[in-house]
Amino acid sequence: MTIPFPLAPIPDDASREKGRLMFAGPIDFLKGVVAMSGLPPADRVEVCFAGRSNVGKSSLINALTGRKALARASNTPGRTQEINYFTAGDTHYLVDLPGYGYAEAPVAVVAKWQALLKSYLGGRQTLRRAFVLIDMRHGIKKVDEEILKLLDRSAVTFQVVLTKADKIKTSEHEKILTQVRAALQKHPAAYPEIVVTSSEKGDGIETLRSIIATMS
Repeated sequence: MTIPFPLAPIPDDASREKGRLMFAGPIDFLKGVVAMSGLPPADRVEVCFAGRSNVGKSSLINALTGRKALARASNTPGRTQEINYFTAGDTHYLVDLPGYGYAEAPVAVVAKWQALLKSYLGGRQTLRRAFVLIDMRHGIKKVDEEILKLLDRSAVTFQVVLTKADKIKTSEHEKILTQVRAALQKHPAAYPEIVVTSSEKGDGIETLRSIIATMS
């Protein structure tokens, strides 16, 4: 029997090398965007990273790029209200979306951010995939379902990346994967492979680099 949403395969040598070269090259912060008019030209492959506050998004982006402070983690969940653009060479944009599921931001700020997010996801033709980060200690929660439904409605392919895999026992991984797989079956925009990562230990980082670098 085929498992729905299997783990992404370990990349072959060519894909791994393509990923290594891309992320070993220049990766720079381009700009923070607060309105659709501020988006850079849609002239290259774009991938975005979404996840609830404190899911480890900054740590994952820093691990991917091999730069300790490229994406800065805020101590206050919901503090970052910009879409942050990074250039990976001259072929890719890496896009860091603000964390969701926070209570500290004022209602008007949250509403403005949600409107920008909807516009961005629905109107960016060069956006190839959204990577939705899910804390492996908790699996997919109700707050995650909101963004997954938005991605479905926007017809944006998304791939789940489980973070902090080192924070739970290996014996518990399968239980979480079962929960995540069951949740994903309700989402037509879900990409049919899951990536399990640990920013601290480097697990899954090569795989994710290869996925991004081989996207066209």
